[in-house]
Amino acid sequence: MKFIPVSILFLFLSAAGFSQKSSFGQSDPNAKKILDAVSAKFKTYKGVQATFSFKNEDGKGKMLGLKKGVLLMKGNKYRVTITGGQDIFCDGTTIWTYDKASNEVTISKYDPSQNTITPQKLFTNFYDKDFLYKLNGEKKEGGKTIQEIELTPYDKSKPFFKVYVMVDKTTQTIVSTKVLEKSGNRYTYAVGSLNGNAQVSDAQFVFDKKKYPGVEIVDLR
Repeated sequence: MKFIPVSILFLFLSAAGFSQKSSFGQSDPNAKKILDAVSAKFKTYKGVQATFSFKNEDGKGKMLGLKKGVLLMKGNKYRVTITGGQDIFCDGTTIWTYDKASNEVTISKYDPSQNTITPQKLFTNFYDKDFLYKLNGEKKEGGKTIQEIELTPYDKSKPFFKVYVMVDKTTQTIVSTKVLEKSGNRYTYAVGSLNGNAQVSDAQFVFDKKKYPGVEIVDLR
């Protein structure tokens, strides 16, 4: 389970920059209002600290894997730590991807203009013009009112065909996201906790090789 290919940050998708393509049908304005509110709420955050879980199931619902981790974010800086696996640092200029099993870190340049998934894009305008979306309705879960939004990609060559986003109606935050792949696999990303006013230092977004004795460095810059 690599971080980047199917990012856990689907959790934080928002509607800023959404458009409605008439050639594919109109997106639901009620769904857009909800996603716009999620985006607006995020923009009030000064520093983010969130816990998450990532569950992988096959088409029959059999558990194939479960990962947990922590996300830190401030401005264009971010850090994603997957328990027992990867630790990804970005200080807005450089990205360090550390693999615990091999004790290896790969260094690359941060280029926001590239067509890559970053927390900033996922918190703001990841969807862009890529999805048709609609509100499926509301349901009660653990005393919360959860709004389910269904997204269908316009590009049928994508490996997934549906994304379901669950939003807490009261807090206007995403509770979980489920991605359905054409292969039959299902990926569920759930938020355990989210603090939008976390005190996060800049040093937490920089890889310090002194803390990783014997680390092998692969510099791709």
